[in-house]
Amino acid sequence: MSSASGRRILLGISGGIAAYKSAQLARLLKQGGHEVRVVMTQGAQAFIAPLTLQALSGEPVRTSLLDPEAEAGMGHIELARWAEIILVAPATADLMARLAQGHADDLLTTLCLASPAQKIMAPAMNQAMWAHPATARNAEQLREDGWQLLGPDSGEQACGDVGPGRMLEPESICAALFDATSTSTTPAVASSNSGLHIVITAGPTREPLDPVRYLSNHSSGKMGYALATAATELGARVTLISGPVSLTTPPGVQRVDVETAVQMAEAAEQLANGADVFIGCAAVADYRAETPAEHKLKKRADEDSLTLRLVKNPDIIAAIAGRARSPGRPYVVGFAAETRDLEDYARDKLTRKNLDMVVGNDVSLVGLGFGGDNNAALLLWRDMEGREGRQELPPQPKIELARAIIHHALSQHSINSH
Repeated sequence: MSSASGRRILLGISGGIAAYKSAQLARLLKQGGHEVRVVMTQGAQAFIAPLTLQALSGEPVRTSLLDPEAEAGMGHIELARWAEIILVAPATADLMARLAQGHADDLLTTLCLASPAQKIMAPAMNQAMWAHPATARNAEQLREDGWQLLGPDSGEQACGDVGPGRMLEPESICAALFDATSTSTTPAVASSNSGLHIVITAGPTREPLDPVRYLSNHSSGKMGYALATAATELGARVTLISGPVSLTTPPGVQRVDVETAVQMAEAAEQLANGADVFIGCAAVADYRAETPAEHKLKKRADEDSLTLRLVKNPDIIAAIAGRARSPGRPYVVGFAAETRDLEDYARDKLTRKNLDMVVGNDVSLVGLGFGGDNNAALLLWRDMEGREGRQELPPQPKIELARAIIHHALSQHSINSH
């Protein structure tokens, strides 16, 4: 049974530099009214002393599977049964690999295999290690085995590299672990999201003018990929329809590569049939060449101008949102990238295209929007009764913004589905 004040949380700490954050995490969990017991790997003890975690948790810290005193009464089995939630933070690449293969060669991995508790981890490692195909396979296997992954975050790392791999901040882990807007202690990463299918479009499209030239835009795809990462963190199944970008597919995400707006529209129409939520984050070209040239267009010395005849591309988000509202229609979220009058244009798009929610962002602001690692947003939405809502999200890393957008979209989807 749960304690009256909260949940029984087994905090596992593996050997990475991010282990220092686990002290604050233990403190926050205790402040939230939860019982916390800590298990540390041998590597974790090289970064932070067990005595620190004992002082913060108020319980002895377990470090060894072969502790004669603890194992006199089969202590590891007792601890496995005690836990309601196992939270591993940080989870190193090595620990993820061992858990994915079912190893039980130390106390922490043994407990993870022996416990029926809900299992959650916050990965933390060098960006190259996180991007390695082996880590991606291990992350996918862990998800299939029932683990829920929180993060990692993106940014500057202790080694000086910049990229995804940082452990989420303790406050972010707690916010994801427990719904801060609820008085209950139900995890926000509840298994109710595990059956959801979210389809996301991302990146630019390229519309060929001839075999070597095309029309496109400055979209990097970072926001759409961050949304895909955030959605998988919450247990959803994610399909990412991606235009041409130089980004690594987030672990656990199914990626469909397209080039043109017509190709993206065809993929979206097909995948939206089985989707619960459809998010149109791609920067789709509004027009394409009516007839792309068969050969490279040559510059002529006797002509100072070139006339191109363009035709409209399919309006992907409007087509999906325009479907009859029925159990088969997904909850539709659109994006409005504007350079002026953001709220007016975003609200117009919400209404004109029959969207459930629109995410507006001002791409004219320095350091935000296209190509950058940070962004800000204005959320506008309309419920089933036509009531409108509004929320501003301040400038922040795109992954954090993505988590806020996904959390809000899933909350609204849940409300509209009941």
